[in-house]
Amino acid sequence: MKRRAPFVQPVAPAKVRPSRLRLQIPASSSLLVALAAAAVLTAGCASPAGPQVMPQTEIPAQLPVAAAGAAAQGGSAANSMNWQALVQDPKVQDLLKAALENNRDLRVAASNVQLAQAQLRVTDASRKPTVGIGLGAQRAPSSQGNETSTLTAGVQVASWELDFFGRLSSLSEAARATLLASDAGRRAAALSVAAQVVSTALAFQADQELLTIAERALASRNASLKLTELREQAGAASALELQGQRALVAQAAVARAQVQRALAQDRNALALLVGRPIAEKEWPTATLAADSLADVPVGLQSAVLLSRSDVVQAEQVLAAARANIAAARAAFWPSITLTAQAGQASSTLAGLFQGGHFAYTVAANAALAIFDSGRRQANVDGATAAQQVALAQYERAVQSAFRDTADALAGVATWQDQLAAQLDQRAAVRETARLTDLKARQGAASELERLDAERNLLAVEQAVVQLRLAQLNNRVALFKALGGPPAP
Repeated sequence: MKRRAPFVQPVAPAKVRPSRLRLQIPASSSLLVALAAAAVLTAGCASPAGPQVMPQTEIPAQLPVAAAGAAAQGGSAANSMNWQALVQDPKVQDLLKAALENNRDLRVAASNVQLAQAQLRVTDASRKPTVGIGLGAQRAPSSQGNETSTLTAGVQVASWELDFFGRLSSLSEAARATLLASDAGRRAAALSVAAQVVSTALAFQADQELLTIAERALASRNASLKLTELREQAGAASALELQGQRALVAQAAVARAQVQRALAQDRNALALLVGRPIAEKEWPTATLAADSLADVPVGLQSAVLLSRSDVVQAEQVLAAARANIAAARAAFWPSITLTAQAGQASSTLAGLFQGGHFAYTVAANAALAIFDSGRRQANVDGATAAQQVALAQYERAVQSAFRDTADALAGVATWQDQLAAQLDQRAAVRETARLTDLKARQGAASELERLDAERNLLAVEQAVVQLRLAQLNNRVALFKALGGPPAP
């Protein structure tokens, strides 16, 4: 897939209105004023960055929907649903809402956006003059050699850099792209947190089912152990059968302890994601239903992946890197600054505020470094290298987005087929265990055969729960890979 499009909208040139104050300027100052006027009229108009062209990233134009067996929909159907439409459990929906409000990682991401906004305002402010009020006093000899005092008070413009060559506008463009990248990073963080909440809630439900299976198996095997002990005391069972039954009890106890530990870890993980303690009534139900999550609509075009938050973030980082190169190159041109002051002047403090003389000063300065030991060229080289890094990261983000989506689509059909086969196996193993137990009670099967049948049944029941969890997690991964809900 090839894409060529501008990164960001070009920054509007700064508009500077000429002053309406008419001053009588001596002829000797005409060149200075002409230079200042030309600088004012052209300030902010130059931007060496130019239009941004997207790099060409080769990925297939079509998503592998047909190969995955998923139902394809036209257009950008991937962004047509939100988390509330995907998640069917109301308790999980409430946990999602609480996590998006209280999660500390999301607070950090939101603060980073505010920081980028402030930095953009600072950068834009450097393109405009700083106007202040000043009061000055000077004592110096006059042309006749007499010491005279001069007091001034008025409005001052100090060291206003005129953006002849687009250095400041390029820095503003870089700051604007950084802000857009920070906002995209915030959306990507929210998507990641939401996916973790759903996956952890599903794991909590699965572990609850596994705990029920383990406790049921442990209770059943304890009952069988007591019966075997009575039979062994009566001489109807061997010591080998007794030890085998004890091994089954220990196996069930180990499984229960493992699931109990996993449940505690699920609770801790959810509390961390939500950002506050979770009341007992807020926990999801103990049933991991197949319809816990809705089907994810899938579009046909892989171009939908370019709107993923992480891809947009990498794109804006690349735009900022390119603008930084333009700013570094502009440093090779002269730096032009304008200083001005206008107000009242008098030789006495009383006369300064009682109709003193109006006076003004205007000064322009152009400075160009001719030797800096290669500092400016090193800045250009560093900015160019940073752009190459950003370009590689952008291409990797696009390729990773396609890979994540392709993997999730491949799992849509395969996880379903595997789960169906596992359910058939569970039904067969259950019947085998029932028949083996019946034969063992009648003496037609050995105790070892019955113990093996029970082990197989426990393993298959656990595998069914784990496969159902994997299938639902794959649905979450598909929703996340396609970009998640529409951007807020």
